[in-house]
Amino acid sequence: MRILLTNDDGVHAPGLTVLEEIARTLSDDIWIVAPSEEQSGAGHSLTLTRPLRVRRHGEKHFSVTGTPTDAVMMAVGHLMKDARPDLILSGVNRGANLAEDVTYSGTVSAAMEGAISGIRSIALSQVYAREGMGDAVPFAAARAWGERVLRPLIAMPASRRLLFNVNFPAIDPAAMKGIRVVRQGFHDVDRTKIIQGTDPRGYDYYWFGLGTSDSVPEGSDLAAIAEGYVTVTPLHYDLTQDSAMAATAAAFGG
Repeated sequence: MRILLTNDDGVHAPGLTVLEEIARTLSDDIWIVAPSEEQSGAGHSLTLTRPLRVRRHGEKHFSVTGTPTDAVMMAVGHLMKDARPDLILSGVNRGANLAEDVTYSGTVSAAMEGAISGIRSIALSQVYAREGMGDAVPFAAARAWGERVLRPLIAMPASRRLLFNVNFPAIDPAAMKGIRVVRQGFHDVDRTKIIQGTDPRGYDYYWFGLGTSDSVPEGSDLAAIAEGYVTVTPLHYDLTQDSAMAATAAAFGG
């Protein structure tokens, strides 16, 4: 099995090293094609206004000066075009990708690009307990449970246009309750946080961030993570709201 690894935290991110450890329990044919720098929050964006550059770091190990989607497209369409991957793993992200946050996530979007290309794709993220941890985020839960959650997903019959979003809770692996398949949740509060500062020249600058929320809708990925489960959520990139089709058509007399 040929496996492509990518992420949105950058080619030197600790979580990518963890992902490679997990992937090597599944196969010896591992490729890494990841963004050269962190691209958190890049979503499913493409680089169209400047050229991309590829740097080789070793055998089957590359970085791309672009987004996670760029990295997957470069891997599938150029670097691995003669022998495409059988599986794409994206992560292990430093931080959760739960609920509506999947729409911002470069980690999930890299897996989505793989699914669009017809390749089995899985995004993996490690929740952490508090803000400001930086590279001190522990990946013990992902290390201990990564293979356990991946093998059943890989064994499933392939399904076009489908990707899986996996999140590991911020608890000791020994305290984990198991794995739960749950739907994508939705935070019921506005968590947008804008932090204002002033630079040395006296001009204002702003940082976007996301505040915390205690919202845990029952049966959702948010609730299962809070209860100490690894969460698995099947996602697809068809955003059509079928239940609104008839009403929308009626508004136009159809």
